[in-house]
Amino acid sequence: MGFLTALGVSTAAIFIAEMGDKTQLVAMSLASRYRALTVLLGITAATVAVHGVSVLAAEVLGLAIPTDWVTLIAGLAFLFFGFWTLRGDELTDKDEERAASRRNRSAFLTVAMVFFLAELGDKTMLATITVGANYSGTPLAWLAVWIGSTVGMVAADGIAIAIGSVLGKKLPERAIQIGAAVLFFIAGAVMTWQGLAMLLA
Repeated sequence: MGFLTALGVSTAAIFIAEMGDKTQLVAMSLASRYRALTVLLGITAATVAVHGVSVLAAEVLGLAIPTDWVTLIAGLAFLFFGFWTLRGDELTDKDEERAASRRNRSAFLTVAMVFFLAELGDKTMLATITVGANYSGTPLAWLAVWIGSTVGMVAADGIAIAIGSVLGKKLPERAIQIGAAVLFFIAGAVMTWQGLAMLLA
């Protein structure tokens, strides 16, 4: 049961975190230059790698911090992610330059490398660490969070690429950001309350 919960929560959390995120914009930019399937495969490979590192960091943090503190910190982090989402992300000139680069012969390697670099230190990477730390100690939680975060990320980017193709690479970013931020605020408030309740019990 714990495995399925961790899987579901990580999938939903990262799916929400990716909505309107910088890496989603990178995915759309890459899709305008390469085939959609190549972009999806490259994004999947990069996400597996980055979120593997995130899950490892989460396991270390989860073992080092008591459960009540992990829940409280996770709740506060989700509130922070809500504000981050509301503020929005934009592609920098460097991101555009990376997405436009054709130096590699393999489109797959180009996409994977560009997305990997864009994802380092990004909101979705930090959200994966947060969710993973919250479920640390649950049997095989690291695997559930790794799979779930990857599925959530690829699903969100797949939708962005599909909608972007139909709408001429233009998503209703503000509406998506507000919706995702509200979900983060709700989850963050619940987790913060739970953490405080455990600490004060």
